[in-house]
Amino acid sequence: MQAYRHVLLAADFSEHGEEVAERAKDLADRYEAKLSVLHVVDNLPITDSIYGPIIPFDVDITEQLINASQEKLAQIGQKNNIPEDRRWVEVGNPKAEIVRVAAEEKVDLIVVGSHSRTGLGILLGSTAANVIRHANCDVMAVRLIEE
Repeated sequence: MQAYRHVLLAADFSEHGEEVAERAKDLADRYEAKLSVLHVVDNLPITDSIYGPIIPFDVDITEQLINASQEKLAQIGQKNNIPEDRRWVEVGNPKAEIVRVAAEEKVDLIVVGSHSRTGLGILLGSTAANVIRHANCDVMAVRLIEE
């Protein structure tokens, strides 16, 4: 088995995010691999044909979310010695963007948190499960226990 050379932390900024970051950093250190971090700002629907406008069109909430995400990634990056050029914020579907960025950046291990889902979450599929199914590299799903 070849050692990992590039580990990608898929950060969702959840309350257990630090636990996932620690796991990714530990693996990168053990394999002397590069560590990168990605957060995906999910596309927000602006309108719904049934209910009409949900958010006024003059509100640029996506830009605000990107800015807030960049600040949080800076904190994660500083704490885990991740250089600025390997901290990425993307906008889109998290399931697809994680897989896309991993392929483009030649990542060989994605580390993502996995919540125990019930009900609707199981039906729709979690981000972690989707990344596991579609990534072209290894994926480590860190089980997060809800208290």
